Amino acid sequence: MTKFFHALDNARLAYRDQGAGVPILCLAGLTRGQNDFDALWRAFDGAANGVRFISMDYRGRGASDFTGARTYSVEQEAADALHLLDHLSLPKAAILGTSRGGLIGLLLSATAASRISGLCLNDIGPEINPDALARIAKHVGVKPKARDFAGFADDLEKSQAGFKNIPQDRWLAEAKRLSLHTPNGLELTYDPALKNAVLQSMATPAPDLWPFFIQYAPKVLALIHGLNSDLLTEDTVIKMRTLRPDMIYGGVPDRGHIPFLDEPESLRALKAFVTALKENA
Repeated sequence: MTKFFHALDNARLAYRDQGAGVPILCLAGLTRGQNDFDALWRAFDGAANGVRFISMDYRGRGASDFTGARTYSVEQEAADALHLLDHLSLPKAAILGTSRGGLIGLLLSATAASRISGLCLNDIGPEINPDALARIAKHVGVKPKARDFAGFADDLEKSQAGFKNIPQDRWLAEAKRLSLHTPNGLELTYDPALKNAVLQSMATPAPDLWPFFIQYAPKVLALIHGLNSDLLTEDTVIKMRTLRPDMIYGGVPDRGHIPFLDEPESLRALKAFVTALKENA
């Protein structure tokens, strides 16, 4: 069930809090939200595995307030994530970060290390393929051309490079999660102004994130990698694993950017991640 809390600027932000046990704050990708982790919750059986999954809609996404392009930044979203932990009276939590959520996790590991017990990165690392980033940016703020979920599901199947052996009903579920059905057709589940924030971010030199990974990534660290991903290249993964040979790793075949997280390889990596969190508690 969706709940709400207020950020420091009084923006009303949505979140879910499921299960009991090791707290894991699940942070979604750029245009996504709290429901990105529904399939994971069902497949992982969080309640049986002693895990408390917390997920949120960033401002400008889903059920959270739309607060304008200038507030749609990794820094603001990191601050909001910390405030959610405060709201829940959680002194510390692990982070499962998908794409942008992983960047937020790296930032928090550097700026709020005492609050982060572990970090699992879903198809993201300190180095991002700029061509893949440009591909993603091109689609931000553009509503689906299809007028119904079935048509959008077909479009997703055709456009999602690197994904293979995905049943049609899964694409249909993705279409329903990534869009809203209205009398005028399908609409975005996020503020179209997010595109302005993305373009502004891309206009500035990208920061070097390797020091964040090398110096600040927490002791319990995991990486899930879509083996067909164009955003997280094999070279970057090799460097990450060389620098952190203790990092839990799950390579997911037939997946591009981003794995759904309910694949067997993803689940094995996440269960190993949870085990390590418990051992290091």
